Amino acid sequence: MKTKNTPNSQLTVQTFDFLRDLAQNNNREWFQANRARYDAAKTEFEGFVGRLLQGIDSFESLPNTTVKDCIFRINRDIRFSKDKTPYKKHFAAAVGPGGRHSGRIDYYLHLQPNGETFLGAGMWQPTPAHLAKFRQEVDYNVDELKDIIEAPEFRTYYPEVSGESTKTAPKGYSADHPEIDLLRRKELFFIHRYSDKDVLKPGFADEVVKGCRLIKPYCDYLNYLFYDEKDETVSL
Repeated sequence: MKTKNTPNSQLTVQTFDFLRDLAQNNNREWFQANRARYDAAKTEFEGFVGRLLQGIDSFESLPNTTVKDCIFRINRDIRFSKDKTPYKKHFAAAVGPGGRHSGRIDYYLHLQPNGETFLGAGMWQPTPAHLAKFRQEVDYNVDELKDIIEAPEFRTYYPEVSGESTKTAPKGYSADHPEIDLLRRKELFFIHRYSDKDVLKPGFADEVVKGCRLIKPYCDYLNYLFYDEKDETVSL
């Protein structure tokens, strides 16, 4: 299903120009002087995320999920960071039931110029209990996961795998386990990158919705494994 065109929903070069300039002038004085540009870019991104919600709602229920629920603040949390620049150099949204605070696996859209825009989803910074469940499932029944992430269309669209792996076999698993590469994963997050030219095309929202639909089975797999099964105490 194609997303409906709505006012201020097309991403334009002006939003990229603002983010490029912000990266070069990441301070509060410049930001306040360019507040009108930020407001325009934010409104544009909000409209775009609204189109994504419309499209995703055709294959995933999004009860009471609003654009505001999905979009991250542009202000950085600098309390414990050596980098004291106050603003992010990108816009971002976590799109899924409940938005960014749902605690579940969702679709993450990162909008940044110079080829840094991407759509991603998957296991990222899991709790020890969730990681143990993932490894247990890989050990006992890897076929369901591999049927999803090794499907030709999936791998073509999501060629990049991000996240850390352990240097050695995790505790309780043999180094010669046939699925040792998956068992060593501490994170398993798949990414599709978009060029600036892709982002500025009129059909970009439909392309992102397509990417969300393709990775939905993997998100469903993790959400069922982590949240929908009866919780059991497991150790690493």
